[in-house]
This record gives sequence, structure tokens and C-alpha cells, in this order.
Amino acid sequence: MKEISISRTKDLVGQEVALYGWVGNRRDHGKLIFIDLRDRTGVLQVVFTPKQGQVYEEAQKLRDEWVVRLHVRIKERPESMRNDELATGSIEAEPLELEVLAEAQTPPIPVNTDGREIGEDARLKFRYLDLRRPRMAANLQMRNQAMLFARNWLTEREFTEVETPILTKSTPEGARDYVVPSRIKPGTFYALPQAPQQYKQLLMAAGVEKYFQFARCFRDEDTRGDRQPEFTQLDMELSFVDREDVLAVNEELFIALVTQLWPHKRIQTVPFPRLTYAEAMERYDTDRPDLREDKEDPHLLAFCWIVDFPFFEKNAEGGWTFTHNPFSLPKKEHVQDLLDGTSIGDILTTQYDISLNGWEIGGGSIRAHQPELLRAVFRIMGLSDEDIEASVGHLLEAFSYGAPPHGGIAWGWDRFLSLLQNEPNIREVIAFPKTGDARDPMMDSPSGLSAKQLRELHLHVKEEA
Repeated sequence: MKEISISRTKDLVGQEVALYGWVGNRRDHGKLIFIDLRDRTGVLQVVFTPKQGQVYEEAQKLRDEWVVRLHVRIKERPESMRNDELATGSIEAEPLELEVLAEAQTPPIPVNTDGREIGEDARLKFRYLDLRRPRMAANLQMRNQAMLFARNWLTEREFTEVETPILTKSTPEGARDYVVPSRIKPGTFYALPQAPQQYKQLLMAAGVEKYFQFARCFRDEDTRGDRQPEFTQLDMELSFVDREDVLAVNEELFIALVTQLWPHKRIQTVPFPRLTYAEAMERYDTDRPDLREDKEDPHLLAFCWIVDFPFFEKNAEGGWTFTHNPFSLPKKEHVQDLLDGTSIGDILTTQYDISLNGWEIGGGSIRAHQPELLRAVFRIMGLSDEDIEASVGHLLEAFSYGAPPHGGIAWGWDRFLSLLQNEPNIREVIAFPKTGDARDPMMDSPSGLSAKQLRELHLHVKEEA
């Protein structure tokens, strides 16, 4: 007997198959018992009648969320009972055998709604239940399909997927690092990567030429509703390219991805519009403008490239800091100013961002691949030569052996998917996200360490008064 997913049953009228899944809903109508059998692919109505004997007797015990195996015959529904809103609404299953694989307590949260009426803490505490709802299951499936599409698309164009380390070194990249103490080297720490920025540039120095990965990134930022302490980027870097090359390959991938997987969506303008940072701020007072002609249309996508960003801005102490990242190459006409440390506020960089419907979904730049340019950036930021060497000396040394011109981009993968799935925040497209204040109610983290663990790590926790 065939074991099959529910989504395939609509083409098997008259056949007997084995189905596995959860009792999504039970309804009693007189002597008839109806259940909606649910698996990851869909829902199918199963009808139990008294003439089925033992199977019917066993069905009377079934409750919501019990896990079952059913041997069924697929039948067409009577015309008057069809449900056009359900993919399997034209068929139903006649049960021939029933086996209960696991009973279930009454779930603490409902799983047969879209979940939007449930508080965030409850949904995340019971996330394994929350993910059973069809909306969440569909989000995970689309995430998988999109990753597979992008991976294949880039591989066909001779990109190499390379994983980079999670345990790395703390370097100045914009946000606070999450740090991991070393047990073997007391008093020293690893950092979790805010992005694989330096590693992907080192891969360019290594001659990889076209790199990508779906990279896990970690940033210890102040709490905010739509931030996550860990998130995913589609990260890529290319050698022997200029800005136009990077924008062209990414625009082609954005269009292909939407066209293939979200064909009901409409991209408003192709090629994507471009605005300089100055133009965007003057016209829209933001560097991620929403250019949709009809903001009520949930299937309209307005992409926009923003270019020519200022390289530096003043920090809270009155010194200079970078606006995006310190590894960018200035525009050609500003290279000498960078080297001389003059007209700093006027230096423009090769940085580019891409916005979608008013949200920034990616950014990158052409990189400074010559050591003296990178040193100049950090000197403008007030770092001594000793500090520069301690922070990025490994990158400067790599560049001293002949590095190609290179540039890249990172997509905010979670944000991009949430927009395509018409979800209000990135938590809806992440399997196990944290709350807005960086907690995991399900695993009860962050949590303390035992005294033994602290001793092994040579750490002492100072208790607050």
C-alpha cells in the first residue's frame, strides 16, 4: 500500500493509500464522525460511519492533535459538499484501518487559527505547536524553496558556497558582539560573527572569486520589536567586479526568485529604480523609500537601489565613524581625500542598499582591497596603528599578498521573506525566533551557568545590588 502525502491524494480517486498525520479537527454530526487529517502538505476530510464497525468504534476516541495512521480509500465528495477553498475540497477519505500513534493533551494554544490573536510569549513558548498551523508551515516551506532556488541559481553561475566560522574574533563592525569565553585560554574570548565580512574578503584573497552562503549572523543590539539577536543573510562576494556588476547579478536573482516562486506578485518597475542617498533624503526623508504606486496592493513589489552614501558620520563623542561598514572603497574622486584625511564629511563611498516597499532588505559595497586604504579608514575613526593591527591585521596582511578588486552584498533573508509572505515581522518566517527583548520562552534562555561551569571558564558573576 502506498504511503503518501495529503497534497497528492486529489489525483488518486478510487485508490487505497496510507496516510499519516494529526487530527486537526473533529466534528460529530449525528452518527457520522468527520475529522480533518493534517500533515505538512495539507488537510483531508475523513468520514467515519457506523457501518465501518471496529474502525468507527476506534474513531470515537479520537481528539484534536492525536497522531494517527490511516489506511483509506480516496473518494469524490458529493457535489453539494465540495469545498472550493480547500485544495482537497473535491475529495474525502473512507477509512479502512485506523492506528493511533500518539495521544495528545489539549493544546495550550489553538493551532487551527492563523495565530495572530495569540500573545507572542505563548506562541514562542509553545513554538512546536505554533508551527503546526498551516500559515506557519507554509512560511517554512516557502523559506526552504526560496533558499533552494537561490542556491541552485548561484551555483549554475559558478558561485561557490563556502561556510565560514561561527567562533571568530571581535572586530569593529558596528554593533556589539556576542562573546564566548575560552576555557582553554583563560581571559580570552571568541566572538560570534555579526556578519562574515572579513572571511568573505579573505576568500577573495584566496582566489575563490564567486562566493555565497546562507550565513548566520549575531548582533547584541538594543531590543526592538523587529530585531533578532541571530538572523540569516544571503551573503555573496565577487572578484574583479565594479558596482554595476554586483547590482546586475543581484537584480537578476531578485527578479527570477519572485517570478518563479511568487508569480502572483508584480514587480512595479524593471530595471529597478536608482536614487542617490542625497536624492532619497531630499525627496522622501529616508534612505529606504516606499515607491509603491498603490500601497493598498499586498502583491505589489517596489524595489529600489540607493547609491552614493556618505562614508563617515559624526559619532556621539564628536569623532568620525563609518555609516555602513569600514571595509568599503570610496568613490574614485574621493580616494585621495580618504588617504589625506581631508573633507571627511564629503567623502562618498561605493556602498549600495536595496529597499523593498519601504524596508531595507540588503546592502553592500565595493571593498577597499589595498591595505593603505583600509588603514586610512581606521585612522580617520581615531584608531592607532597598534589598534588597527590588533583588529584587522590579518586582513591587511592578506591584502599585502595581492588581493583582487572585489565587492559584494548581503540580503536580509528574513526580512525579504516576510515581505513576500505578507507577514508583519521577521519572527513569522523564522522557525525558532526570540522575543523582541531577545528571550526564548520555550528554552528559557538566556539562563545562568552552574558554579562548576563558571569555574571552568574562569568567570565570576558579580551580583547586582
